[in-house]
Amino acid sequence: MLVAQEGGLAISTAYPKANSLNRFIAKFLDFLVISALDQIPLQSSMLAALTYLLISDGFSQGRSIGKQLIGLQARVSENDVAASFRESILRNFPLAIAYILIQIPIVGWVLGLIVLGFESLLLIGNPKGNRVGDELAGTQVIDQKMTTFSQEK
Repeated sequence: MLVAQEGGLAISTAYPKANSLNRFIAKFLDFLVISALDQIPLQSSMLAALTYLLISDGFSQGRSIGKQLIGLQARVSENDVAASFRESILRNFPLAIAYILIQIPIVGWVLGLIVLGFESLLLIGNPKGNRVGDELAGTQVIDQKMTTFSQEK
């Protein structure tokens, strides 16, 4: 969010919508990591994959591995800081539900794909590119190449 001070009053404007294709590519890369974690021959591999899915945007100043590679970042709209683990869990909760549903044969696959499809349509159709999870967490994914902001330490 861009903030300008005018007579002691803070005026904020939203960031421009990040490129939808870049967001899909970043999430695909994250799903490759999730798939790799899910294939580890341990009893807890599904839990490890689900945990990564939920907290991935809390790493490296609001950037999951996919976002880091593509140049995107999840930011909290209200106070213009990088998404933390809390916001990451909130924004990825609908995707976690889809991931859990997909583990159930046939009916779960259909329901999981419906959730993923709905989230994808929102990402494309929303003026800010926000999914349900972004609305829950109060976040927006931005393209770091198109915006300038001060880096948090």
